[in-house]
Amino acid sequence: MAKRKLAILGCTGSIGTTTLGLVDRFRDRFSVTSLAGGRNIDRLAEQVRGFEPSIVATADEQGAERLRALVPDFAGDIVAGPEGLVRVATADADLLISALVGALGLRPTLSAIEAGTDVALANKEVLVVAGELMKRSADAAGVRVYPLDSEHNAIFQAMHGQNRDEVKRIILTASGGPFLHTSREELESVTLQQALQHPTWKMGDKITIDSSTLMNKGLEVIEAFWFFDVPLDDIDVVIHPQSIVHSMVEYIDGSVIAQLGIPDMAVPISYILGYPERLPLSHLPSLDLVQAGKLEFHAPDTDRFPCLRLAYDALRARGTASAVLNGANEVAVASFLEGKISYLDIPRILEGVLEEHPAVDRPDLSQLLDADRWSRQRATEKTRG
Repeated sequence: MAKRKLAILGCTGSIGTTTLGLVDRFRDRFSVTSLAGGRNIDRLAEQVRGFEPSIVATADEQGAERLRALVPDFAGDIVAGPEGLVRVATADADLLISALVGALGLRPTLSAIEAGTDVALANKEVLVVAGELMKRSADAAGVRVYPLDSEHNAIFQAMHGQNRDEVKRIILTASGGPFLHTSREELESVTLQQALQHPTWKMGDKITIDSSTLMNKGLEVIEAFWFFDVPLDDIDVVIHPQSIVHSMVEYIDGSVIAQLGIPDMAVPISYILGYPERLPLSHLPSLDLVQAGKLEFHAPDTDRFPCLRLAYDALRARGTASAVLNGANEVAVASFLEGKISYLDIPRILEGVLEEHPAVDRPDLSQLLDADRWSRQRATEKTRG
């Protein structure tokens, strides 16, 4: 069997390192052709030595120079910046793992699709910002876009072998984050340290804050709309603090198929890497339902967590609205992480920016990027008061 060749955007992050861990475990099945990391050059150098890609990208030229010094015997190309990301994404690969954070992943992922490469997508913002464009481009190129996030991967698994016309609704589960039982009044004084204490998953700071505001789940609603081609009103969200049920699909006969498992990203990643086969993950513990005990489900409170409502609003507005919501959110979350605004300023800023934006229908990439820039500028202005 020929090895499946992988290109990875975001190789030094949690998704990237988990993916490479699986590649290392199944070296007879996978090889790495290209890697794009960020500013963790030491980790990137270790990955270059361990997997010997042909192309490696860093965030900037300074990082590229440092990487060259750390791997002097590397015979491949070391590139930098946005063009470097495109080089990595369009390298000779069977599958691109798109795991960058933010709109940075938009152009390289689209480039990979246009080049005819299948994509495994963990970069939420790609479909949030440009779902319609990505879907048109994938259809035109005959490319498959697979979901890596645990929730969408669960839906993908629950739909495998089923008739899509018989789907009644999709049910996304959310952990609820650290503030599930926190009152609106208490949220006014939330600290950064409190917001970064996710009860279930270990993620980067930006995604952890998004999870706490339920914006992460709002972005996933938008993703699900483009991934699975179901009406927005047929996509529901329930709070499930134990993170055992990763998502569910209800069919027209009332049957509900759920995907359950331990909260470990190696499971959804391995499912896509090996698809349509499953990889044996003997190093992971089995799910013990007795030990897991009671599984709880609650309706989300959009009064305390309005970001989820804003995501539905943006998708209903279509066009550039989701891109604007995403850009404003990235700025607002960054400002909160830097201590410039309060926790509840995040949804206030997003709602204000979204209300001011006249959505452009059926936008092209240039219009999407313009909307993204505008939203970031306007959100930055609002963070300054």
